[in-house]
Amino acid sequence: MDSAASAARPATGLAIEARGLNLWYGKFQALRDVNLQIRRGIVTALIGPSGCGKSTFLRSCNRINERLGYVSTTGTIQVLGHDIYGPDVSPIQVRRQIGMVFQRPNPLPLSIRDNILFGMRIHREEALHRAEADAIVEKSLREVLLWDRVKDRLSKKATTLSLEEQQKLCIARLLPLRPEVLLMDEPCSALDPEATRAVEDLIWDLRGNYSILIVTHNMAQARRASDECVFMLLGRVIEHSRTEDMFVTPQKTETADYIEGRFG
Repeated sequence: MDSAASAARPATGLAIEARGLNLWYGKFQALRDVNLQIRRGIVTALIGPSGCGKSTFLRSCNRINERLGYVSTTGTIQVLGHDIYGPDVSPIQVRRQIGMVFQRPNPLPLSIRDNILFGMRIHREEALHRAEADAIVEKSLREVLLWDRVKDRLSKKATTLSLEEQQKLCIARLLPLRPEVLLMDEPCSALDPEATRAVEDLIWDLRGNYSILIVTHNMAQARRASDECVFMLLGRVIEHSRTEDMFVTPQKTETADYIEGRFG
């Protein structure tokens, strides 16, 4: 995926900014004084060994961690300039504006069409007219390059799709709510190499229109499919730079050791 060939809208401002973020699961501290700025309109990859805090940070950005009653945090996270942990901020509203894609595709046991419209029907007060709903379904599926494959079987259950198609559908399901930020937690871990490449290409195509933060254990994927890369270790941010710079000339010994396979 060539950056010049895939030129997206220039990134301006910050999509996510964490300041002094600490998080505990009970007595275990998973994040330690995380200060991190994620730019708008690009793909940023979070890498690091298992248990380093990548997914914890990702889930902190749309407050999913709060579903666990034993989680506590200090510090702040701003998304698009707004403190998402502010006293008057609704977690439901946060999750509406910040889309989340998980490791395994999780389509609803509904039709392809109803999967796309599910979020709109929950969050919109007025009913959708048929023509408007049809337009939303087509636009969302076109955006994830699924329309031509599924346009003649929209009434079929989403679970009948291939894993690649299911994961693309899960991304498409987020788009009618027009989130500006997409969080992806190892979105290709359940896919074969061909499907992985297809989803990576989709992620690259979505950059510019969306700010994407992706957790991956796959070093080749991080290098192929991100503009910037963040290396985490033991709950801390060790290094954050352009992806090419991190993989060619890492500034920290710990980063070089991880990238070169000496641990993790």
